[in-house]
Amino acid sequence: MSFFREKQSRYFFFCMIALSTFLLSFGVFFGIKQTQTAKEMLLSHDGAVASSLLQQGVSPDIIASAIANTKDDGQGENLLMQIGYTEKTGARFLPVVSDFAADTFQYIFFGILAFVGILLALCTVFLAKRERLYRQATKIILKFAEGNFTAHLPRSEEGAIYQLFDSVDNLATALQAKGEIEYKAREFLKNSISDISHQLKTPLAALNMYNEIISDEPDNPVTITEFSQKTTVALDRMEQLIQSLLKITRLDVGSVAFEKDYYPISEIVAQATEELTTRATREEKQIIVSGQSEEQITCDFQWTSEAVGNIVKNALDHTSSGGHIRISWECSPAMVRIVIADDGMGIASEDIHHIFKRFYRSKNSKETQGVGLGLSLAKAIVEGQGGILSVQSTQNVGTTFILSFLTES
Repeated sequence: MSFFREKQSRYFFFCMIALSTFLLSFGVFFGIKQTQTAKEMLLSHDGAVASSLLQQGVSPDIIASAIANTKDDGQGENLLMQIGYTEKTGARFLPVVSDFAADTFQYIFFGILAFVGILLALCTVFLAKRERLYRQATKIILKFAEGNFTAHLPRSEEGAIYQLFDSVDNLATALQAKGEIEYKAREFLKNSISDISHQLKTPLAALNMYNEIISDEPDNPVTITEFSQKTTVALDRMEQLIQSLLKITRLDVGSVAFEKDYYPISEIVAQATEELTTRATREEKQIIVSGQSEEQITCDFQWTSEAVGNIVKNALDHTSSGGHIRISWECSPAMVRIVIADDGMGIASEDIHHIFKRFYRSKNSKETQGVGLGLSLAKAIVEGQGGILSVQSTQNVGTTFILSFLTES
């Protein structure tokens, strides 16, 4: 019986037991008292009859025999009927019965009155406390409905009502969390639309300008070739932006199902740097890979390769000619780490806490390629697989990105 856990219900139940005990005790007391009263009235009546017979000269032996007699041969009943003493005779005409009835009704009336008074008092106190509790809960629930979740329903005791309050509190917490998520989603959507509009504005404006120049000089092959190439670059940038946005949006909504398996880390790195090696050679930079070729990692091959590739591309963007990008990895029984370090310009202390934000470009990135989504996408990919992407950097010395994954047994 779970209602015993609640203090008010427990007290009310014990009060009912005490009241029932009182009623039972009163009944026993009343029975004993009325038995004594009946005995006294019977003795008084027999005494009065005996006195009357003695005054009329009846022998004491005969009187004693008559009082002690318990057998009725019908003659006594006939005599009583002749003088008007029958079952239909009203109690008021029988003084002994009348006195006994009055005494009995008096005890019963005051006993019931006391019982009902105590019961009503207990019920009033219990219900008054309940009403105060319900009013308090109603006010708090109305605040929940208004979006104010600072207050909490009473949960200081145990019992069914407090379990209900706890469930309502949990529901309110869930609603609050849902509201915060929806608010963040709306803010994210608003900011994303603003950022996308800003990012597309520049290449679209450039495309319009290039088309106007080509239209104005249709007979100048040099101009047409130059601005056709610039048009291609602008289109490539727009395609890169749209593809990155689609990928990061899929990761945000959880629609990406990572297909994890065991893969050699060297193959992931080779896939990630395959297209970037040519660029590094062209820009006179070196990508140096070191690590045990047999060491493996549990991950999604394509997505992890893209994360590594985005970080390597970021390193190339911020490394001067003659610079180096070193990729290494180390495995322990608990964790696998892939380290990507460069000797480029580094990240300023005021920028390092923002580099994973979407479309964020530090003051050192203004002259480099990209749209500011590569590191955000890499972080989303790594964390989506249960990993951690961290960064360490010193200006004019270099930057190190570390991809950490727990080892799955």
